Amino acid sequence: MADTMTAQETQGTGQYSDPNVTPPLGQAIPLGFQHVLAMFASNVTPSIIVAGAAGLAFGGAEQVYLIQMAMLFAGVATLFQTVGIGPIGARLPIMQGTSFAFVGVLAGVAATQGLSVALTACIIGGVIHFALGSVIGKLRWLFPPLVTGLVILAIGLYLIPVAIKYAAGGAAQFQMEAESFGSLKHWTVALTVVVVALFLKFFTKGTLSSAAILVGLIAGYVVAYLSGMVNFGAVAKASWVTGIKPLPYGFEFSLGAVIAVTLVSIVSAIETVGDASATAKAGAGRDATDAEIQGATYADGLGTAIAGVFGGLPNTSFSQNVGIVGMTGVMSRHVVTIGGIILILCGLMPKVGAVIASMPLPVLGGGVIVMFGMVASAGLNVLSEVELNRRNMVIIAVSLAVGLGLNLVPTAVQYLPGVVKTLMTSAVAPTALCAIVLNLVLPHED
Repeated sequence: MADTMTAQETQGTGQYSDPNVTPPLGQAIPLGFQHVLAMFASNVTPSIIVAGAAGLAFGGAEQVYLIQMAMLFAGVATLFQTVGIGPIGARLPIMQGTSFAFVGVLAGVAATQGLSVALTACIIGGVIHFALGSVIGKLRWLFPPLVTGLVILAIGLYLIPVAIKYAAGGAAQFQMEAESFGSLKHWTVALTVVVVALFLKFFTKGTLSSAAILVGLIAGYVVAYLSGMVNFGAVAKASWVTGIKPLPYGFEFSLGAVIAVTLVSIVSAIETVGDASATAKAGAGRDATDAEIQGATYADGLGTAIAGVFGGLPNTSFSQNVGIVGMTGVMSRHVVTIGGIILILCGLMPKVGAVIASMPLPVLGGGVIVMFGMVASAGLNVLSEVELNRRNMVIIAVSLAVGLGLNLVPTAVQYLPGVVKTLMTSAVAPTALCAIVLNLVLPHED
């Protein structure tokens, strides 16, 4: 679609720079589908990882259900953003999806305390996230690029070993055969995904480039199928349409889990502020208004809380879809509304979730090698705005050393109370706390 837009339109001054204007359906529907393609793989992956950490059977009905909820409530949260309810929603073309930022915290909680605790923390964290909408402007000073960049980098670095483990064939919780771990067959599949995704991203344009990771996953899926690694048994058993269940794992409160999720929610809210601002700038050539930023944060929190009630993970705005707005020059929020509706329809069809759940781990591993690496790169990109003087380098060094170090050696804090231990070994929370405190305490250099 980018080739059909004039230079004037791509600079945010054309007929589609108004969020309330809808292109002809012949353009709007393909553009909406393109938004879904760009975020689809990233949206379902966190649920697969957290389900695995919780010990759910790989490809089983419970994992399929969590994947369905990821699609369904990404679509619902997107409609909160684009259509809006009162002050809720930026009413900008912002695509919502399951956030990678929470994966480290929720995987740890799910593995040690169960999905009931993890999802309860998502519900309460979503409510707190919603409340942040009224004060988000006043909190931004606590999260300069030095802090947000460090947190995003820590998330990426924490997740990279998970990607390598998946690419090599999985882990014990997936009941993979130990002798097959790291086999050439697994790595052939994973590297197929990586090579195809990189080729499409950098040597093609338009939809193929935007959906590079999704197409790479499909290519890896085909190779895995030809290698006899795909089992369609769960797909055959899955129904075409199903309902949703409130509190599928119950409601179980843990203060440590809630604090950890809330800390990540604050960072996620700051990211959403950035995405709302970038969307307004890319599509309309203007700054986002206070009402748009506030509404975007409200939609983030509400989407997260409602998703948690039904088994979905926290939602956030997806930055890759901001790039599509800039690429196409189409600022219409109704185009993204179409994308949200597509996700809702997919989420109500267990067959779709079962097909995704049947994806062998090396296929997923190849995709998340790229995705998790990009999370770390996004953190580095934010840190590139920071002057690397002695003070800031010390903050980076200490924050990463403490955050990642305690996560790698959790027994170092084994005698701490349960709530504190959960926080200190989550990687993200200690990195964020160290960065915030050191940034406030250490004097600035002349």
